Amino acid sequence: MVTSGWERICLDERRHPVVLALPFARALGLAAVGIGLMAIGWPASIAGVALQVVGAAVAVRAVWNWEQTRVVLTTDKLFVVHGTLRKRAAAVRLARIGAVEIEQGLLARVLGYGTIVAGDLEIDYVPEPRRVYGLVERLSG
Repeated sequence: MVTSGWERICLDERRHPVVLALPFARALGLAAVGIGLMAIGWPASIAGVALQVVGAAVAVRAVWNWEQTRVVLTTDKLFVVHGTLRKRAAAVRLARIGAVEIEQGLLARVLGYGTIVAGDLEIDYVPEPRRVYGLVERLSG
């Protein structure tokens, strides 16, 4: 993350690992169907192997996207950064943030993640959203 000379990075985290739950469930479902097709035997076993490969690709892609998505808070801006070869960032300046909100359902409160809404920027699956909220409030005020 490139920042100006006076800007400091105060927070740099991945999104909460719960974002991996649905892709992993899909991958497991594909692999289970693939194993079932392999148990049937030839020629269904070819489709079974293909489904297992697709399931593995779904899981690897999900982990890769999770690894390459960061929530960054500097002394000047709040970012969400995506991508590997082509980095994309959405940011909002702390000086221009009006209200900062946390959205959390019951499961999100239990697992420790939430959505931070700061100005026009909405970041899903932020770990420890109350801590991030406190940092944003402190830095923007």
